[in-house]
Amino acid sequence: MARVLLLVPSATYRASDFLEAARRLDVEVVVGSEEPHVLAEVMGARSLVVDLDDPVAAADAVVAHDRRYPVDAVVAVDDRGTVVAAEASRRLGLTHNPPDAVAAARDKRLLRRRLSAAEVPQPDFVELPATAGDDEVVDLVTRLGFPCVVKPATLSASQGVLRADDPAAVVSAVARVRGIAAGAGADAGLLAESFVDGPEVAVEALLVGGRLEVLAIFDKPDPLDGPAFEETLYVTPSRLDTPGRDAVVAATAAATRALGLEEGPVHAEVRVSGGRAVVIEVAARTIGGLCGRVLGFGPGRSLEEVVLSHALGVPLGELERRPGAAGVLMVPIPGAGILLGVDGREGALSVPGIQGVEITATAGSRLAPPPEGGRYLGFVFAAASTPGAVERALRAAGRHLVVRIDPSPASTEGSSGPVRARRAGSDCR
Repeated sequence: MARVLLLVPSATYRASDFLEAARRLDVEVVVGSEEPHVLAEVMGARSLVVDLDDPVAAADAVVAHDRRYPVDAVVAVDDRGTVVAAEASRRLGLTHNPPDAVAAARDKRLLRRRLSAAEVPQPDFVELPATAGDDEVVDLVTRLGFPCVVKPATLSASQGVLRADDPAAVVSAVARVRGIAAGAGADAGLLAESFVDGPEVAVEALLVGGRLEVLAIFDKPDPLDGPAFEETLYVTPSRLDTPGRDAVVAATAAATRALGLEEGPVHAEVRVSGGRAVVIEVAARTIGGLCGRVLGFGPGRSLEEVVLSHALGVPLGELERRPGAAGVLMVPIPGAGILLGVDGREGALSVPGIQGVEITATAGSRLAPPPEGGRYLGFVFAAASTPGAVERALRAAGRHLVVRIDPSPASTEGSSGPVRARRAGSDCR
């Protein structure tokens, strides 16, 4: 029986879907994580302690484990484990990306430098050192031009991403983003990028020997214009015209080549502006949250099965996405505070086309929307014959969901505080 080591951050949505994929493929699983014993108890898998923030030490641990229990693939289920997976796989002679390429995809400064060197279409940008004062920030960004987008180098899921339209706004944004990065234990170095107008799409793909196999292109029907960039709706197939889709695919492929990525999943964010595809982000991982559940391939294979099969060297066969359209609503968080509950699930499920509703945040959790927050409240899944029908179903289902948040600071000390509620579909941005 083949054996795969799954690198699983203790705070992730993805573990169960990868474990189910391994079960369907009849693959033995070893869980590598900072807190593997807790995960392994739930998942029923062998465990290994690894520090996902120390790739060298983590790879050492994986190699030592392999001497006793050889593994056939090392796969990161989330962004944090990608560099470890690449380094450990390189040492073990397994299918892998070059570790420096994965590291560049995780650090937006390195990403921008590599894309710039290869002349891949991307936003104009300047790096804002941690030591830069207000005057230096204003000088750098004024030369770049307004509006701009300020973002941390190493966070994801729209955390710490803010638009600024003038010098005063950029000073405020930089201070706020630095605070968010510090709170998340991230690098204090920031980027400012020119704001690219136009619709944004997400590309889900797989690299096989450096060749980009596009699995899906998702439209993001809600405009992402700032000041924060909370993502809500993903719908596939994309309604871009053929030249637009071709430009998106070409830009994504060029970006993966510029980074030096060669194997495994790719998730990219691309804007289409004036007929030109502009690369916003590239990650050496699958789509975030539970969004991958809307994708199916060939004879009922999940996205995670495709990723594991590739890592294990199993022939992939047909990668055609199942017929029809599909999509997901990432349930918006209405404000910072303690989650009291989400009402209306049954009403949402009654909407034609809705396939499921999963609230991943538990009552009592402290939540915040972007830019401070970096996690999702829950997901609504839909399938229909056309992208338009999927979008309508998701918006209708969202209107049934009422999110109840206690915004009172005293709530953590036992005070119930006032309740803030919002229907999730009333304002998806």
